[in-house]
Amino acid sequence: MKRNVVRYWCAVAALALVPAAVLAQGVQVDPDLPVYKPVRGISGTLKSIGSDTMNNEMTLWAEGFLRFYPNVKIEIEGKGSSTAPPALISGTAQFGPMSRPMKDEEISAFEGKYGYKPVGLGTSIDMLAVYVNKDNPIQGLTFPQVDAIFSKTRKGGFPRDIKSWGAVGLTGAWANQPISLYGRNSASGTYGFFKEHSLFKGDFKDSVKEQPGSSSVVQACATDRYAIGYSGIGYKTADVRAVPLTLEEGDEFVEATPENAYTGEYPLARFLFMYTNYKPGSQLDPLRREFVKYVFSKQGQEDVVKDGYYPVPAAIASEQLKSVGIQ
Repeated sequence: MKRNVVRYWCAVAALALVPAAVLAQGVQVDPDLPVYKPVRGISGTLKSIGSDTMNNEMTLWAEGFLRFYPNVKIEIEGKGSSTAPPALISGTAQFGPMSRPMKDEEISAFEGKYGYKPVGLGTSIDMLAVYVNKDNPIQGLTFPQVDAIFSKTRKGGFPRDIKSWGAVGLTGAWANQPISLYGRNSASGTYGFFKEHSLFKGDFKDSVKEQPGSSSVVQACATDRYAIGYSGIGYKTADVRAVPLTLEEGDEFVEATPENAYTGEYPLARFLFMYTNYKPGSQLDPLRREFVKYVFSKQGQEDVVKDGYYPVPAAIASEQLKSVGIQ
């Protein structure tokens, strides 16, 4: 299986730019990120429609931005990544947060109306975690095992269906306990990302209990002793464990840690995107320009850390700003 886009950007840029000492002390923002400074004349309304995974993050950015511009109004609607492209196409939202890249057909629909592609800004780094109850002793899972647990098609090649905890090596009281499956609905970018990368583009079992949001999946794993589910690392609580993963049998299991996200070793690391309508060669309107600058500032990336995700280094932040004409 190919590593996702995080492997490319983070292994090349972030690994060299985030000192090991910083990671050892806990996730901190790159000191080279600019400090956001307000400008005059900013007013109006912004609307964000898209990812539930990014709902808290967008809220923190909005709250931070409004401290500088109290007269600005920001509305945030987080019902799933698939709601972002139609909102951007219709113009009902200025920003479309997505926990996955836009699909080709979504980009084509946008381009068909505007004549150019939308810009997806890589705002932060997430790890999609496979969660179990904190009491679950499982040491790790391979991707084929994860596929055989969640998928009815088993495109990962595991030879049999996995329905009980004993089938993945647990013994004693756990051995005969059926696995309770929890996940997201099809509007979610997390659903699509997990389906593509962990289910090898296969189909989910009908027994997966679809939850309305990321936190609901984690809560289900916290309360159901025999549960397993998937959600963003930013929703992790003390009542659940993120299971170490590996792509293939025999490889070392990889923990869901910041170090492994930045190097791309964790196989479900991903960027969280904020899409917007930007015509190449033009300038963003002042309100959107300043909001984007805030997101990629020191304060904006501190909000990322506060929400449990991982900040982008200054070099990546600079590239994202340039992609919408901000130097």
